[in-house]
Amino acid sequence: MAAYTSGLGGQLTIDLGALARNWRALDKVSPGALTAAVVKADAYGTGLAEAARAFANAGAQFFFTATVDEALALRAAVPAAHIFVLDGLYPGAASLYVRQNLMPVLSSVAMVEEWLDKCIERNEAFPAVLHFDTGMNRLGLRIEEANAVIERMEPLGYQPQMIMSHLACADYPTHEKNRTQLALFESLRQKFPDIPASLANSAGLMNGRDYHFQMVRPGVALYGGRAVIGRPNPMAPVVNLHAPVLQVKPARTGETVGYGASYTLTRDSRLAVLGIGYGDGLFRSLSGSSARQGGVAHINGRTCPIIGRVSMDLTVVDVTDLGDNLPKPGEGAEILGQNIGVDDQADACGTIGYEILTTTLRGRYSRSYIGAEKPA
Repeated sequence: MAAYTSGLGGQLTIDLGALARNWRALDKVSPGALTAAVVKADAYGTGLAEAARAFANAGAQFFFTATVDEALALRAAVPAAHIFVLDGLYPGAASLYVRQNLMPVLSSVAMVEEWLDKCIERNEAFPAVLHFDTGMNRLGLRIEEANAVIERMEPLGYQPQMIMSHLACADYPTHEKNRTQLALFESLRQKFPDIPASLANSAGLMNGRDYHFQMVRPGVALYGGRAVIGRPNPMAPVVNLHAPVLQVKPARTGETVGYGASYTLTRDSRLAVLGIGYGDGLFRSLSGSSARQGGVAHINGRTCPIIGRVSMDLTVVDVTDLGDNLPKPGEGAEILGQNIGVDDQADACGTIGYEILTTTLRGRYSRSYIGAEKPA
């Protein structure tokens, strides 16, 4: 069923040109490696089909999804894409992967066995990636399983398309675990001579060429998010989210705001009630109480604090300091954009930019795209 919208509520604008510029910028940082684009979780909330086409137009050929369903949507949007499925091979689904030309990221001996069985059945070496766990303890073959996998593949003459692993602490460049994982990965590569390798996510890509190998896999940085803690974010902002002002009203000193009366006014105030809440993915932890500062909105050239609890559909902002420059009902308040970055809101509610993108962008908004480029 089609989604219906009057265009009178929240407004979400996604800059496809910024997505393309971010991909090209990261591609320049890793000139010796192929630069893929990670488009899982609906391209971090920006829209998988639209974002993938923007990356493809910029020059991207390789894409990573998490799930098979994402991969199928990507295949429909960018038919020529080379698609890797990070969740691996779902049991009994090998024929679907082959039919759709999808490359599973194999993370267990059982996955390897099932994929090789399909290759034997069809007498064709279908491409796949071997994923080794070098310290995350999530998906991935253990290092000590490498020899068994090699012994299974060698008699068949099968070679993986690539080997890969994933960094646990790349967002902290000086963390000792980065070098430990790099050393383990280097030792693993000796068992797979001449096979391409991939280790770096967005942060790993920015941490130096030692981590680049033959392919880098940027994700959050493509979407304007901060990849490395403690450094200025060099990426172009991609999303702009504005919530409508529904009402501006006076309130007196001593009155409380919102559920639970958690915020008590200490001055006569002007309050703007915005048409956005946790029902739209705005985090409830952005609530401001008398004991704790919350998140912010940007209105008429000034950053204004959220006060009281964020509720399902409504959020209250203190606009007293705007003086006579108060917003009118129907005007927009910036929640994300040029003045309030994805990571600014993340910091305010104690989470990360990834979660802001993949949660807040799901709300009840009119969605539009700007800046689309022609294919490279």
